[in-house]
Amino acid sequence: MNNFEMIKNIAYLEPVNSFSEMAKDEYCRMYNMNCYATPLGTIKQIVEYVARNIADTVGVLPVENTIDGSIRESIDSIILSNNQNLKIISEIIMPVEYCLLSKTTEFYSITGLVAPPRLLGKCGEFINNEMPRNLNIIESPSMLEAAHELNNHNLTYASIGNRKIAQACMLNILKENIHDDKYNQTRYILIGDIKTEPTGKDKTTIAFRTNNTPGALLEILKVFLENNVNMNHISSYPSKTKMDEYIFVVNIDGHIANTQLQKAMDEIAPKTLFLRYLGSYRAA
Repeated sequence: MNNFEMIKNIAYLEPVNSFSEMAKDEYCRMYNMNCYATPLGTIKQIVEYVARNIADTVGVLPVENTIDGSIRESIDSIILSNNQNLKIISEIIMPVEYCLLSKTTEFYSITGLVAPPRLLGKCGEFINNEMPRNLNIIESPSMLEAAHELNNHNLTYASIGNRKIAQACMLNILKENIHDDKYNQTRYILIGDIKTEPTGKDKTTIAFRTNNTPGALLEILKVFLENNVNMNHISSYPSKTKMDEYIFVVNIDGHIANTQLQKAMDEIAPKTLFLRYLGSYRAA
C-alpha cells in the first residue's frame, strides 16, 4: 500500500495535449504530485503499465462520457488485471470544451479554419452561425496537428482545440465553448495502489459473476437491501471467456471501511463465482 508522496510516474492516454492529459494535470494538482508523465497508446497499456510498476505509478483512465456512454475497456482491463492490488483510488468529471484558437487576437479577421472533421461536426452551430459563410475549411487529422498547421497560413486562420493546446502552442483563445453540446463531460478515474480514507461522500466499485440460474442475481441484490447498502449503478459486461457469461459491475454508496458494506461483501462472496473489489474513493 502506497501514498501519493511515493508516486514517481503517472500514465495517461495519448495524444499529448488531449483532454486525458488535462485530467492528468488535474490529478497532479489535486494530490500535489510532481512526477514524470508517461503517455501511452491504449487503455490496456496504461493498466498493464501501472500493474507492473504499482509501487510508484498511477494511471488515468476515461470511463464514461455523457454522449458516448461507458468506456468498457477501462473497467474490463482493471477486472482482467492479474495484480489484485490495482484499484480505483479517485474520480473526477472533466468538461469537454472546445475553443477557437489563432495566432491573432482579432476574431472578426478570421477567414479560414483548420480542424479535424469530427470537430467540425461537433462545432457545427458555431461555424454556421458565427463564422463567415465563405470560410475556407481545411481538414486536419487531429487538434494538435490543426494547431501546428496554422504556422503554414497567415493570421486570418484559426483552429479548433482545447485550452491545453492553446497553452502548448502559444495560441490565443478567440472564442470559448464553441461546441454544440454544452453538457458534454467525461469521467476519469485514477488507478493505483494507494489507501483511501473515508470522506463521507464515497463510492465503492465491485465486480462479480454469479451462476447462470434463476434468481442468482436477485440473491445478491437482497444482501445489499438487507444491509441497507445503496447501489447507485449496475451494469453487465461479457466475461470475454465464455458465451452468455456476464460480469456485473456495481457502484455502491459508501466506503469499504463501512461496517455494513463489509458485512454485505462477506455475505455475497459465497453466492458468487467471482468477486473483485475495485476500489473505494470520493465520489466526483
